Amino acid sequence: MPAFKKAIRSIVNWSLSPKRFEFMAIGVLTTLIGLMILVIPTPDLTSALSNTLGFILDDLTMSAGQEGFLYTTVLLCLLPLIFRLPLPRLFEVYAKFGMLLVLSFVLKTGMKHITEVPRPYTLQLSQSELVDSPETFYAQDAIQRELIIESAQDIFSPWRLKHWEGETNYSMPSGHTIFVAICVMFWGGFLLAQQQKTLMALLVFWGVGVGFSRLWLGMHWPLDVMVSLVCAASLNLLVPNVTAPNWISRITFKKSRA
Repeated sequence: MPAFKKAIRSIVNWSLSPKRFEFMAIGVLTTLIGLMILVIPTPDLTSALSNTLGFILDDLTMSAGQEGFLYTTVLLCLLPLIFRLPLPRLFEVYAKFGMLLVLSFVLKTGMKHITEVPRPYTLQLSQSELVDSPETFYAQDAIQRELIIESAQDIFSPWRLKHWEGETNYSMPSGHTIFVAICVMFWGGFLLAQQQKTLMALLVFWGVGVGFSRLWLGMHWPLDVMVSLVCAASLNLLVPNVTAPNWISRITFKKSRA
């Protein structure tokens, strides 16, 4: 047991210094999304969405949803390969990113069950007299919820209804925003460390766009989005830095000598 503890301590540590770029990245994202929430008015969910705006918002939200998060993850995980990081560093980067992703999913799922905050569109459904109240909506089973949303086709934009039908669970926190925040925080920090400020700015722009799409489609309240950002930053405090075990370094050394 002492040997096991020693081995664990040799590959993990909770020093904040290596995380400074990650906190800078999440700080920039949080500031910009906060400003966006203050400046942009609350969307009218009964308003029409042009096909252009609907297409953009649809693509943004899907890039962080079930349809596209895997592609986004793979694309971001190519960055260390593009910058030709050595094998030990690859292990460290992927191990920590993997821990952040898994823990963010667990945290998001648990918090939704605890908070049980209705999504914004459920309030709009009740105001349109399609359901008595948001609580009544959530008292239905999944199939009945989708039927209620389908009955609103003449009132709301199909760009919005598409996402309402696909996500009838609770609102807080925003899983899309947590995923985006983890990606921007971790990979934005990685890019800052590599002095790739332009790529980092593009990543932040994507993150702000996803946050905007969640609000404009009626999927989340502003507080949901901000709580998600805080959750991501908190996870970064808790998740340790990873140091590659010695056997990986030895593999790299042998390859360099071959």
